[in-house]
Amino acid sequence: MQRSISIIIPNYNGKHLLEKYLPSVFLAAENAKTEFEIIVIDDGSKDNSIAFIKSEYPNVKLLINDSNRGFSFTCNHGIRESKYELILLLNSDVKLDPDYFAAQWKYFDHKDTFGVMARIMSFDESRIEDSARLLYYSGCRIKANKFYYNENPEDQNIYTAYLSGANALVDAKKLKELGGFDEIFSPFSSEDFDLSLRAWKVGWKCYYEHQSFCFHHVSGSTKTQIKSNFIKKIYYRNRYILQGIHLNGWRKTMYPLQQIFTELIPKLITGKTWIWASYRDFLNHKAKIAASKERLLFLKSKYNSNLELDDIISFINQSLVNKIIKRL
Repeated sequence: MQRSISIIIPNYNGKHLLEKYLPSVFLAAENAKTEFEIIVIDDGSKDNSIAFIKSEYPNVKLLINDSNRGFSFTCNHGIRESKYELILLLNSDVKLDPDYFAAQWKYFDHKDTFGVMARIMSFDESRIEDSARLLYYSGCRIKANKFYYNENPEDQNIYTAYLSGANALVDAKKLKELGGFDEIFSPFSSEDFDLSLRAWKVGWKCYYEHQSFCFHHVSGSTKTQIKSNFIKKIYYRNRYILQGIHLNGWRKTMYPLQQIFTELIPKLITGKTWIWASYRDFLNHKAKIAASKERLLFLKSKYNSNLELDDIISFINQSLVNKIIKRL
């Protein structure tokens, strides 16, 4: 059953990307033959993105932040203003296939579906950039950078540890129940991983659909180019925050030692002093991390879920038994 869609696109100085890729978004939405709206949220752009949208796309719902607020706040601004059953969270540097939505409707026939993501291809179509992800531990740390997929179009049970924030079709009610992205991760990085883990822990499933695909403009997003010390500082700080929210038991107890001995000390010794700023900023977020954990515990209680990371890892791994999958 087809459902109405709100397409939410955060934008920061991305006029050149909107010019290139908004036409593909409209085409895919029109081909879906359902009600839709496209919401662009401008996050303090200094280029003429706002004038471009007003002039060339008056049918786009344009929201404007009061200042540069970061990815989570910007997406949440759009999520609050959305009105349809499903929300497509989409980066401005992504081009949609004309039949992007066709293979995704079926997932929302299940009451416990949180969302589904499509295959993300490099723009030259030479490689898969993002697919389903396995969830696992590396020591005490949660990781999800092992990719896999199944080419069988009949198989709807390809789960993913998390839905990419660049390309995720999600149930609007569930997304709003979770409160959207946790703004503790502002300005960027790890917020999509956290959102999906929260959904899993509440009892909602995240899927991957290989037959649905889009193309990624490689240099378009901040997260693909972790170069500057500022970006590295935020990237590592948010990695630490993610672990702080989601780890439990002995791994939560031992994780600080892994942080110190495998990342903090080695990087300081090699002159990467920005890592100390990451760690210090992480420590300064202790109260916010506790508040995020409390909100998650409240929702788990509300939906009678006692799921933890070990349960999610076991569930995804068990789903692969007797499946012929390809790993990237």
